Amino acid sequence: MSNPVSFQTVIEYVDALSPEDLDLLFELIRKKRIEQRRQEIASNAAETLAAFAAGQAKRGTIADLRADLFVDNENSCLGW
Repeated sequence: MSNPVSFQTVIEYVDALSPEDLDLLFELIRKKRIEQRRQEIASNAAETLAAFAAGQAKRGTIADLRADLFVDNENSCLGW
């Protein structure tokens, strides 16, 4: 936006909308948030795949994760 509007001004505009326009606005905002979340998930997935390819991440089962956490916890308790 080239000319930002204050949050209070937005609230005032929203208050002036008809119920039908409010419903449309809510639906547009909901869809926009869904799309933003999809983009975040895709970005996180790409980062994870890159980390895995670079050897900075591992994959395995829940049991593998628990075993790694248990070993890490034991090592930290022992001062390693």
